[in-house]
This record gives sequence, structure tokens and C-alpha cells, in this order.
Amino acid sequence: MTGPRLVLFDVNETLSDMSALGARFEEIGAPAHLLPTWFAGVLRDGFALTAAGAYADFLDVAQAGLRGLLADLPGWHGDLDSAVAYVLDGLNHLAVHPDVAEGVRVLRDAGLRLATLTNGSTAATERLLDGAELRDCFEALLDVSAPAAWKPAAAAYQYATETLGTAPEETVLVAVHPWDIDGARRAGLKAAWLQRKASGYPAVMKAADYTATDLPQLALALAQDR
Repeated sequence: MTGPRLVLFDVNETLSDMSALGARFEEIGAPAHLLPTWFAGVLRDGFALTAAGAYADFLDVAQAGLRGLLADLPGWHGDLDSAVAYVLDGLNHLAVHPDVAEGVRVLRDAGLRLATLTNGSTAATERLLDGAELRDCFEALLDVSAPAAWKPAAAAYQYATETLGTAPEETVLVAVHPWDIDGARRAGLKAAWLQRKASGYPAVMKAADYTATDLPQLALALAQDR
């Protein structure tokens, strides 16, 4: 089996802890539990556009989805424009999960190449990694605007491997999302499921090559296979 040379990270929820946005929902008078509903809707709409051969940036999809949710929220009467802007500004102030820094440094010290590929924006990824003092561990930060196709479309992963000059079979996509694992596997990459608190993996999707409960555990496994 060819060992990994490049570790390609998903960003939203894999590196970034998006739970902090729940407080912003509460501050505009909406329930915090609206956060996962909103984010799932963003992914749904981005995937749908890609499946239809169209494309829109993450922020535009996120804004449209949040406007619709708040407008339909019973009893909510805030200023829609300012509320949406306030919640989405929270994306610029997220922190990485507690296990990220140690795991990233283990991978870097093992000599593995590190990069990111997000359905979000490169600018947001850079702010996230700068805040964690991890930016220098990554050789490239990529997003799906260039291929104009959201993951899990094959074109997104192919864009990353071609841009970084790495064979798909020598690239490991790391994500908390089974749909991302499945997409990477179908595009010829290896994939690592960062399980964290998830209870199970969908049987209908291609299985991950690696599974770990946190990033340091996964980093050690990848470093040993290098």
C-alpha cells in the first residue's frame, strides 16, 4: 500500500469549532439549536447547485439560507440584514478544536505535506490557522471556487491533487463528514474519518481508510504509514 505523502484537511467542523456560532444565534434572538439546521441547509444548497452544474460561493449560500430561516422563525422580529451579518461575521472569529494543534504538529514533524480544501473560503481558513498559530504548518490553503464545484464532487478533489502535484492515492483527505470521506474515496484519494463524538458511519458510503477519535491519534497512524 502506498503511504500518504499529503494530508488534505477539510476545514468547517473538522478544523474549526463552529459551536461558538450558537451564542450569536442567541444574541440575535434565535435559538442556538438553529445552528446545525442552518449549516445542514448550507451544505444541501451548495451540493444541489453543484449537482445541477451551477456554483455559488459559501458565504452567498450561507447568507441566503440564514435569511430564509430567520424570516420564517415564529415570533422573530429582528432586523434581518444586521442579524444575518452578525451571525456570519462569527465565521471570522472561530477557533480550532482543542485536539487540532497537537495533531497538526505531529504530522508536520513527521515530514508529511499539509494543505486544506474547504467549501468555505481560503481567507477564513487563513484567519483560523493564524489565530491558532498553525499557518506555517500548511503549504497551501485551497477552496472550491477555482473548480466551481463543492465537495464531494470529484472535480474538487482533483483540483487539489493537481494543484499540489500529488497522486490521489498518496493523498489522505481528513474530515469529520462521512459525505466528504465518501467523495474523496470515489475520486481515488485515501480518506481519514475524524470521528470525535460521532456515533456511527453510514453503511451506504465508502468506508474510510483510517478512523480515529481525535487528531493526535490519527496523526500517529498516518505518520507510521508514511
